[in-house]
Amino acid sequence: MNDKTILIREPEEPAPAGQTVFDVIGGEARVRELVDRFYDLMDLDADLAELRAAHGPSLDQAREKLFWFLCGWMGGPDYYIRRFGHPRLRARHLPFSIGTTERDQWVVCMGRAMQQVGVEPALADKLLASFYNTADWMRNRPE
Repeated sequence: MNDKTILIREPEEPAPAGQTVFDVIGGEARVRELVDRFYDLMDLDADLAELRAAHGPSLDQAREKLFWFLCGWMGGPDYYIRRFGHPRLRARHLPFSIGTTERDQWVVCMGRAMQQVGVEPALADKLLASFYNTADWMRNRPE
């Protein structure tokens, strides 16, 4: 196994009552670390080339928007909604060509990022399942 392999494990105990994913993952600093690693991997890993190409020449704006979105989605501050209103994810992604390759590369990239920043494996598995469902819903071309 190499550092690019993603292990799928059986879910363990859920987060303690009253804690959000944002709390469990480690708050803003950890979400920032995760997002930064996610976008860094796009530039580093050759097998993510189609995903990287879909983002255009600069990743700066995408980094900020994903950070803002994930903070709120995980139960922390709603930075994205305060700036842009409802996320309308599918509508906002329609200008981008997203097929199964981009979907799969997005999920693989996020899985690698979670592993590399040390997200607890059971939590990473739950998040990856949710990310996959969302990424699949975002596809706007069949292949």
